[in-house]
Amino acid sequence: MNKKILFIVQAAIVAALYAALTLIFLPLSFGHNIFQFRISEALTVLPALLPASIPGLFVGCIVSNILGGFGPIDIIFGSLATLLAALVSRYIRNYPFLVPLPPVVFNGLIVGVYLKYLYMHDIPLAVSIGWVALGELLSCYLLGYPLLLVLNKRIDITAK
Repeated sequence: MNKKILFIVQAAIVAALYAALTLIFLPLSFGHNIFQFRISEALTVLPALLPASIPGLFVGCIVSNILGGFGPIDIIFGSLATLLAALVSRYIRNYPFLVPLPPVVFNGLIVGVYLKYLYMHDIPLAVSIGWVALGELLSCYLLGYPLLLVLNKRIDITAK
């Protein structure tokens, strides 16, 4: 199979999985108030193994935020946070325990800030960032990190 076609197919599968998991678990994904727990964020470890997952996660997040998010700011900045996290996760792929950390940091800082100023005016900024980061931490380390370890047995991340 042509490498470009394979890349596009892989990216599309990741995008579809991310969007499906986000929307299937919609109440958890977008949370009540400031806390959200996206099961789909477990997939943010995939850039360490699969370069095609970078655009896949970005597109999947865009689709998810269009269909269930908090409007244009969430579509743009939430998806950019996912893209930045995916790029950094790919860059640090040789340090598996750190791979889930970029989504925690980028989503905590970016999403936490705009959720506070757009929707949660009455809570401190640090609390908003902390709640978003906590949801990411749980998703990325409790679900994503074990996923990375299991997949890493099949795919050598240091060779990719």
